[in-house]
Amino acid sequence: MNLTVPPPVAWVSMITEFLITAGEQPKRLDVFLVNRERDMSRSALQRLIELGRIRINNAVVKPSQKIKPGDKITMDVPKPEPLALKGEAIPLDILYEDDVLLILNKPAGIVVHPAPGNWTGTLVNALLHHFQTSGGTVSSIGGKERPGLVHRLDKETSGVMVIAKTDQAHRHLAAQFKGHTITRVYEALIWGVPKKGRGLIELAIGRDSKERKKFSARTARPKESVTEYHVDRRYGKLAAHVLLYPRTGRTHQLRVHLTSLGHPILGDQTYGGKKVCAVDSIEIPRVMLHARTLGFQHPTTGEAQEFTRPFPTDMETVSKGIEHLTHDGRADATT
Repeated sequence: MNLTVPPPVAWVSMITEFLITAGEQPKRLDVFLVNRERDMSRSALQRLIELGRIRINNAVVKPSQKIKPGDKITMDVPKPEPLALKGEAIPLDILYEDDVLLILNKPAGIVVHPAPGNWTGTLVNALLHHFQTSGGTVSSIGGKERPGLVHRLDKETSGVMVIAKTDQAHRHLAAQFKGHTITRVYEALIWGVPKKGRGLIELAIGRDSKERKKFSARTARPKESVTEYHVDRRYGKLAAHVLLYPRTGRTHQLRVHLTSLGHPILGDQTYGGKKVCAVDSIEIPRVMLHARTLGFQHPTTGEAQEFTRPFPTDMETVSKGIEHLTHDGRADATT
């Protein structure tokens, strides 16, 4: 695969249509959209409405127009094509590499693939630089924005990932993910302590029908989602360290499932609110979720391979800080 992406067209038009669902409260069109389209500012949405590029029932309206259930919203929004992706000398923690795949330990804080607002500084940019300088190849199946990506981790999630270097390896690995034969173990620090030491969470989830950037059981298209959990360590009543074994791989699955237990992941303000961003005097720097273990069948040799990386430093620091609170006698507080 050519490791640089061809020059883009400056802008393309993307038309999106959706219906206002029953139960949606009347509100201004611009207010409704700013909660749905998190990548766009309210002022940008207002300009598009005034230009007639966002309409209600195909009619040009004002930003103050009230929406109601049954309304059809049409958005004809110009989207910038990505710039030609270039390799960037971003350090990679490579655990293993051969001719067909690469295993790495992704740090927290790096976006996996380019998208609006993140065309540079991504894991893909780092991989392109690595393959350009090492003379390696990368699978083309993921397209020009996601070369080699068989799966992904959220920006704030750290941990083990596999990258496909050939199309054949990509197809083989993707089939294992689809068939749920991949071994995956995550670990997290969570708010409070579950009553049961282990359990199975079976909660179908999908994109939230009201808050489009979130996933939940409140969805028009629920998909089966199953997570096994095991409480590995308790910090009084303040928090717990849990091991997570996802049997399915839905977006935000672990975050939503733990929240459904009443124990959101520490640092996950999206699902847990501001209360989970600090434990007593300890500030939580990010979502405390780490992809600890990844196991699969090698696409060429058929050999079973498994790679593990323990807690990163930031999670270890938070863990020790909470443990210190238990020694100070403050571990029974849950507020």
